[in-house]
Amino acid sequence: MADVTEHLEAHVIGRVQGVGFRHFTIQQARRLGVEGWVRNEPDGSVRVVAQGPAPALDVFLERLHRGPAGARVDAVDVDRTEASGTMSGFTLRHL
Repeated sequence: MADVTEHLEAHVIGRVQGVGFRHFTIQQARRLGVEGWVRNEPDGSVRVVAQGPAPALDVFLERLHRGPAGARVDAVDVDRTEASGTMSGFTLRHL
């Protein structure tokens, strides 16, 4: 049986802008075969929307909690649901 594809939305709070967090997120997503996007938010946080097999999203979420060197992740608010659509690739978005 194939893994269920899940949809994840994460709001990453802490010192996560200006430290390469978005680049780190893109790199990790592509390594894990996760699709979606990442962007900086006006309040200094980072928003991540991703989709992929549940095991890959578990690892991806662990890596979001850690972040790259230089980042300080204080909290990650997460909402996970079963995917209802498709995404292609993993990209950087701007407001």
